[in-house]
Amino acid sequence: MLNVAIEAAREAGRFLKLSVGKVRNVEQKKGEERNLVSEIDRGAEERIIAIIKRHYPGHAILAEESGGSEAPAEYRWIIDPLDGTTNFLHGVPIFSVSIAVEHRGEVIAGVVYDPCMDEMFTGEKGKGAFLNGKRLKVSTATRMIDSLLVTGFPYDITANPDGAVERFVGFLMAAQGVRRLGSAALDLCYVAAGRFEGFWEVYLNPWDMAAGALFVREAGGTTTDMEGVPLNIYQKRVVASNGLIHKAMLDILRTPE
Repeated sequence: MLNVAIEAAREAGRFLKLSVGKVRNVEQKKGEERNLVSEIDRGAEERIIAIIKRHYPGHAILAEESGGSEAPAEYRWIIDPLDGTTNFLHGVPIFSVSIAVEHRGEVIAGVVYDPCMDEMFTGEKGKGAFLNGKRLKVSTATRMIDSLLVTGFPYDITANPDGAVERFVGFLMAAQGVRRLGSAALDLCYVAAGRFEGFWEVYLNPWDMAAGALFVREAGGTTTDMEGVPLNIYQKRVVASNGLIHKAMLDILRTPE
């Protein structure tokens, strides 16, 4: 299944890279002015699903643009065909394809592919996480002031849900730096790779984090909600770190409340 996910991610990534600057129709998702979708998102998703269905016709699908298949199945594929749509539409080369495999409610494998950097992140439960075949390991920083963090903002940021602005300011004051790349899947991969020490966000969907969160854990890191409870990808709030600064991150996240 991991090999099929890699095949599908590469095919979608090739399509995305060839489509930069060729978008004809951009729509706003219902009720979300900043949440955009194009025919490129849908085209990438169709290619992924076609490859999966060719190999595993009986498996269920949960995909960002087409939703979920209704028939229950032991295995489910969780797909984000283009994580970083806004970046993609502006020609910013930071976007990715994310595909995870869930078995009876637990994510057991996944890939995240960055077609611009040709970086393929892969992982299997209990077998580690890798970047282009090289094993990943989280960073060893123990202090917040030595930590580079990354986050994203919800599409309804003007309503400041969950004190998102105050939490962002809290981390700005405490950490070495905070970045905002625009692709949650890559944010998580970068934590797993030791490029960032921590990531948090207050509004995510399963397809944004299913694969990347697995990689963080397999690379030795920690993933929870904002109360410190082990991460459930069907909840909206996520904290991921190298594990060593996790308590400090949770303390800052509790401050606005």
